[in-house]
Amino acid sequence: MSTTPQSNPFELLGLPIQFDLEPTSIERAYLSALRTAHPDAGGQSDGPDAASLNAARLMLLDHEKRANEYLSCLGGPSASELKDLPDGFLMEMMTLRQEIEEEIEADGEAARSTWESWASEQRADYMTQINALCSRADSDADSEALREFRVVLNAWRYIERLIEQLDPAYDPAHADF
Repeated sequence: MSTTPQSNPFELLGLPIQFDLEPTSIERAYLSALRTAHPDAGGQSDGPDAASLNAARLMLLDHEKRANEYLSCLGGPSASELKDLPDGFLMEMMTLRQEIEEEIEADGEAARSTWESWASEQRADYMTQINALCSRADSDADSEALREFRVVLNAWRYIERLIEQLDPAYDPAHADF
């Protein structure tokens, strides 16, 4: 299911629909759109409001959310439509989580810091994979390419959850899962 133009954060901010966007480009586009939308600057009443523009900015600044939105714009499956993960991934994550819990219980903050670094490296690896899949999806957005894109994104989400849970300031009441 594709995003409507009114809620498409790329279009709201006047950015190209692509994963590879620099944060400074997103910020510039946001500020420009905000100036245009402001009533004192002659903003149109039927255009996006500041809250919509801010939501678009926050979504695009989050790499994982931007990848999900990009896939949606290509017509790819959502996480609820395709829940597949790479072969063996779930078992590996279950084993790792047990290992992480045991190490943090035994070694405290030192172990937590080590696992946070590991998870950040995994995040970077998934971003690299998504960049490669974006190139493929841009040139050949067939169902298999979009499916593979979703499977990688589903695995990436597990790593994001792990990072959220490793953060000592993490508040499960505000989690989005």
